[in-house]
This record gives sequence, structure tokens and C-alpha cells, in this order.
Amino acid sequence: MPLTDAPTLETDRLILRSPEVRDIEPMIAFLLDQERAAGFGAAPNRGEAWRWFALNVGHWHIHGYGYFTIEIKDSGETAGICGIWNPEGWPEPEIGWVAFAPFEGRGIVHEAAQRVRRYAYDDLGFTTLTSNIVPGNERSIALAERLGAWFEREYDNVHMGKERLYRHPGPDMAEGRDDDGSVEAYA
Repeated sequence: MPLTDAPTLETDRLILRSPEVRDIEPMIAFLLDQERAAGFGAAPNRGEAWRWFALNVGHWHIHGYGYFTIEIKDSGETAGICGIWNPEGWPEPEIGWVAFAPFEGRGIVHEAAQRVRRYAYDDLGFTTLTSNIVPGNERSIALAERLGAWFEREYDNVHMGKERLYRHPGPDMAEGRDDDGSVEAYA
């Protein structure tokens, strides 16, 4: 049962949907993995990880957007999260992503991020997005750059310390757009 009124988005391989109770354990497992979750904000214990999951549900209710659960169409497996995040203390809305083990390296978060960015621009009317990345998180930096984002500046994240802010191309420059702004086809 959905915990938010998030729309369901699809790509060729993925369903991006509202968080559900069944997603709690995969999210907690990720957040408790101190090494893998370090660039995202690892949780020191199950209680804090559970609170982060609840925070995302509340974020949807407050802002009308948040992290979608990434589900593999063919298997129904929970593969990660991707969405728009803007809690108190953030410089502006960002698109963020996480692939759960063993789903890294399959292009899943790239595919999800493209679809979420399209949703932000076409359905929510956003004109810009960022991705805020901890220095040294080379995989996320590479993905942001693959999505066409560029390094804009460093800033102090209220929870993570120094972060690098990457600016995504706006709706008129995002992949699949013609020079006149019309939609050709999204990747």
C-alpha cells in the first residue's frame, strides 16, 4: 500500500513509485552499511534508519515530491531510490539517487534519474535542479556528469559538511530536447 500520493512513473525497465512498508527493510539495510551509505548519510542504528524512511514519507506530504522507490519491472525487486529532495537547510531542490546492492553498475539510477528529471520539469514545472555530492563520491559525480550536470560550487551541507553542488541542464537543455525546446524523445 502506498504511503504517499506520489505518481507512478515508468521507464523501459523500471517502475518509480511511492514508498511502501515493504521498502523499509531494504532502505534500513542500505543506511546501516556505513561504507556504502557514507556519501548519502549513513545511519548509526536501525532507529535512525527507520526515521530517515519516515522522513522521506513526510517530505512527500510537505513538498509534494520526494524519493521514489525504484522497482525492477520484471522481478518486482526494490533496487534503490531516486527523487527530488529539499529538506530544511538544503540550498535548493536536488535530484538524488541510490542503487542498493546488488543493483549497482546496471544503469538503473541513470535511467531513474532521467525519468525523475523529466517529471520535475514537465509535471512539477521546475526550471532547474542540482545534485549535491560529497567530495570523493566519484560514482555519483560521474553519473551527474553523464546526466549533463556540471560542477557549480561547494557549499556547507547542514548534515554532511562540505558538498559539491552540480547543476543540471534546465528543461530546454535536457536530453531529448530540440533547440526550440520541443520534446524529441527522452532517453
